[in-house]
Amino acid sequence: MKDNMNLRAQLWILRSLQFASFATMALVVAFFPLYFDSLGFSKQQIGAIYSIGPVLSIFSNLLAGFVSDKTKNVRRVLNLLFVGQILALALLLPQKEFGLVAGVMALFYLFQTPVNSMLDSVSLLAAERMQISFPSIRVFGSLGYAVSAVAFGYLLKVSDSTLTLKIGLATTACALLFSILLGNFQASVKKFEFGGLWALFRRREVVLFFLFIAFVSISHRMNEGFLSVAMRDNGASDFLIGTASLASAVSEMPIFFLLAKYGQRFKELPLLAIASIMYVVRLSLLSFADEPWMFVALQMMHSVTFGIFYITALRYLLTLVPDEYRSSGQALFTVVWSGIAGLVAGLLGGWLYDSAGLSFVYRIGACTALVSAIGFLYSHISPSRRADRG
Repeated sequence: MKDNMNLRAQLWILRSLQFASFATMALVVAFFPLYFDSLGFSKQQIGAIYSIGPVLSIFSNLLAGFVSDKTKNVRRVLNLLFVGQILALALLLPQKEFGLVAGVMALFYLFQTPVNSMLDSVSLLAAERMQISFPSIRVFGSLGYAVSAVAFGYLLKVSDSTLTLKIGLATTACALLFSILLGNFQASVKKFEFGGLWALFRRREVVLFFLFIAFVSISHRMNEGFLSVAMRDNGASDFLIGTASLASAVSEMPIFFLLAKYGQRFKELPLLAIASIMYVVRLSLLSFADEPWMFVALQMMHSVTFGIFYITALRYLLTLVPDEYRSSGQALFTVVWSGIAGLVAGLLGGWLYDSAGLSFVYRIGACTALVSAIGFLYSHISPSRRADRG
C-alpha cells in the first residue's frame, strides 16, 4: 500500500514537472521571438539566435544522456539543467545588444535543450514501472503548453515584452522544485556499456530512422521557429499568437489519449509516414496563409502531424534501444529532432524568410516532410520485399 501511494505521488510530481517544463517551452517558442523582435533584431538575427540552440544541443544532449545512463540518475541531471537555465535567464535580463543576447542565449540553450529528452526518458521508465501509458504522463506537458500560451499571451498583452524573461524565471523555478522531489527511476536498469551503445547506433535501421526524423523535423522547426514572427507581420496581437500556440497544444491532447488506447494496434512506420504526409499538407497550406486566423486554424493540424509523429517515434525508439541506453537514445533523438534539423531550419529558414518570403520557407518545409514520408514507407516495405525474395 505504501509503495502504491508513493508511486501515485511520484506520478503527480512527474506530471507537474511536465506541466512546468512545457510552460517554459511555450514561452521560448511563442514569445522569445517577439521579445527579440521588440529589441529591434532582424528576422535573420532571430533565426541565428534560434540556430544557437540546435548547435549546442548536439553536445549538451549527448553529454546529458551519457551522464544520465552512466550514473543512473536522470533526476540529478534535471536538477542541474534547471539551475543552469535560471542563471542564464537572470543574466539575460539586462542585455539588449545582439552579440550579448546571443551569447547568453547560448548558455541558456546549453541547459535547456536536453530537458525534453531527459524528461521523456524518465517518463518512459516511470510509465513502465507504474504500468501506465507514456501519453497519459506526456499529455500534461501539452496541457502546460496550452494553458501557458494563453496566460502568457494575455499577460504580455496587458504589460510589455520585458515581462517575458521574468515569467521564464518563475516557470523554471517551479520545474526545479518538482525535479528535486522526483524519484530515481533509473536505479534498476542494467549496467551501461559504452561498446554496446556504439554498436547500437551503427545499425542500419537505427541510422535510417534518425535520418528520416531529421527531414521531417526541418519541416516542423520551420513552422515552429517563425510562426509567431510571421503572425505579427500579418497583424496578429500577442494574445492571438498565444491562441495559435493554444490551438496546437490542445489539438494534440485527444490524439495522445487515442494513441495511448489504440496506438499499439498499428505499426509504427506506416503511422510515421502518415504523420509526415500530414506535415506536407500542413506546410503547403501555411504557404498560402495571409491572415492571422488562417495561422490559428492551421495550428489545429498539430494533432495529426506532431501528435502522431512524436508519440509513434518514441514508441518505435523503444523497440530499437534497450533500457540501459534509454537516456542516450532519447538524447540522440533530440539531437536530430531539435539539434541538427533545428540548425538547418533556423539558418536556412531565416535566410529564405528575408530573401524569398515566408511562403517559400513553408514550401521547402513541405518538401523535406515529403522526403521523410517516402523514407518511412520504404523502411516499412523493404523488409517484406527482402523476405519474399528470400
